[in-house]
Amino acid sequence: MTQAPVAPENSPDTNPQALSGVRVLDMTHVQSGPSATQILAWLGADVVKVEAPTGDITRKQLRDIPDVDSLYFTMLNCNKRSVTLNTKTERGKEILTELIRRSDVMVENFGPGAVDRMGFTWDRIQEINPKIVYASIKGFGEGPYTNFKAYEVVAQAMGGSMSTTGFEDGPPLATGSQIGDSGTGMHAVAAILAALYQRTATGRGQRVNVAMQHAVLNLCRVKLRDQQRLAHGPLAEYPNEDFGDEVPRSGNASGGGQPGWAVKCSPGGPNDYVYVIVQPVGWKPVSELIGRPELAEDPEWATPEARLTKLGKMFQLIEEWSSTLPKWEVLEKLNAHNIPCGPILSTKEIIEDASLAANDMVVEVAHPQRGTFTTVGSPLKLSDSPVHITSSPLLGEHNAEVYVGELGLGDEELRLLKTNGVI
Repeated sequence: MTQAPVAPENSPDTNPQALSGVRVLDMTHVQSGPSATQILAWLGADVVKVEAPTGDITRKQLRDIPDVDSLYFTMLNCNKRSVTLNTKTERGKEILTELIRRSDVMVENFGPGAVDRMGFTWDRIQEINPKIVYASIKGFGEGPYTNFKAYEVVAQAMGGSMSTTGFEDGPPLATGSQIGDSGTGMHAVAAILAALYQRTATGRGQRVNVAMQHAVLNLCRVKLRDQQRLAHGPLAEYPNEDFGDEVPRSGNASGGGQPGWAVKCSPGGPNDYVYVIVQPVGWKPVSELIGRPELAEDPEWATPEARLTKLGKMFQLIEEWSSTLPKWEVLEKLNAHNIPCGPILSTKEIIEDASLAANDMVVEVAHPQRGTFTTVGSPLKLSDSPVHITSSPLLGEHNAEVYVGELGLGDEELRLLKTNGVI
């Protein structure tokens, strides 16, 4: 595992990043919003996280060390600055107004109407700063679900993911990937960057709305593809025997043009599997590897069309071979024949993976209270905008820096703001 790189002064890496000069007012909490603003921070934006004096709720959730910011918080708020502000007070509203005036982007993921009730409607925000991009992340779009409370798995349930995940004879399942929260955050990043780019031509900011249900649905588009294909008959690429009028759960089948499945390996642990895809060109080497070379010429097996009717049997034959070998040996043998495959990596294997560390995807970050923590690095690699991950901020760590140094408040007023519960 590598230490998150730190750019020395006057090095080439201290050149402006892609979003240098962009100020983001981060009024988000929990996961969907912070995941978006963290990406913006990694791309070089100055992200100022505005928290209630009690802090983002995730600072205290799922703690592994008492009285220290949780990993839930630290892993979603790197490279940001933190200020505290009670926006229910009149002075707090005045300060928020000034922060909006000085920002290029404002991001929030409060419940529907919460920011409006603070007195900051879109019309009011435009009055304060006509150039600002105001992005909101909500659970749902306009309609009957608008005021529903949305959480990760609720979004998966209502976006098409759960009904199509799992095995045919089992219940709908959630995926471990946070496609509802962090997936929506990534969609929000794309929308914010597009709005900033359009601003270079129009000189105007705009309203950006991204709903969690919509983001999950976008990630499930292939299942809507298959819903339409059902009108013309069963889905041959699926291992299911019976089809109704909706896309079924299909286990580990790829559901795409090339059949795939997770086959067991030795010694049979919960993650001793390799996912194997059998392309037409790969059938001959696969049949040789599993000790059944005659199947490459057998008309019952030789063509993709013939194999589609017996996918379960095909992967059973492969598993009879793979189950006698460790997954890394199976991987080596399959890759030697250019057969698409991948081992099922556990979270322990991933966090210890040397290649992910070398690619700055698993990094250690110094933290003033917990020492270090491990986090996921930026998946966005820009040649002229390298990412240097720094620690998440302590609660209100940058109050003086922002309020005194940038907004011009006096030291005495800062003290009074704290005494009066404004910060």
